[in-house]
Amino acid sequence: MRLEIKDLHVFYGKIEAIKGISVVVNQGEIVTLIGANGAGKTTTLKTVSGLRPVSSGAIIFDGQDISGMSAHERVEIGISQVPEGRGIFPGMTVLENLEIGKYFRKDRRAEMNEDLEKVYHLFPRLKERTSQAGGTLSGGEQQMLAIGRALMARPKVLLLDEPSMGLAPMMIQNIFNIITEINTALGTTILLVEQNAQQALQRANRAYVLETGKVVKEAKASDLLNDPAVREAYLGTGAHS
Repeated sequence: MRLEIKDLHVFYGKIEAIKGISVVVNQGEIVTLIGANGAGKTTTLKTVSGLRPVSSGAIIFDGQDISGMSAHERVEIGISQVPEGRGIFPGMTVLENLEIGKYFRKDRRAEMNEDLEKVYHLFPRLKERTSQAGGTLSGGEQQMLAIGRALMARPKVLLLDEPSMGLAPMMIQNIFNIITEINTALGTTILLVEQNAQQALQRANRAYVLETGKVVKEAKASDLLNDPAVREAYLGTGAHS
């Protein structure tokens, strides 16, 4: 399993948001995209998940060009996104939100129940709040629910867009610990967009730095953590680009 973004161009009207980027995510990796607001990170994820159309270039998944596939077809073949802002259904219970995640699955109920138990193992707090409305959860719990819902689709690649946004420092640490566990224990490949570059680079195998729709640097995450230019731009005071 390999996800490859090849010479991708994406437009919003006449504005070119993504200007020919190429990114590779190998099976079992955590790869992170870092960059300032407006660099094109979220647009890249939305294009991979099928929420934005490809203007030119290609998205290759498991050897297949999926550039023309709809978003729900991409979920079916193993690509799930946890959107920025979480996007849970506030009037539905925790369990109902999680069950939406398995909507496109065609396997047996026993396997779906097994995955529900895995989600509850990762997020014990969700199990305690099974029948509680999603909108009454704390920000951190809603983030857990959004990740849990995406995992219910049994993804091969999980796209995470700003999972730490708006969370308290202690909860940020917790969420990143869980992201690492999803990668190691479940074997899920992860493409991560995150403003908290310090946390992202500490968890990732490799990283790409985006500036105004272009990749300007690509390296092992550990090397970028120690790169003076990256430290100054993204890991300075506050470490939030």
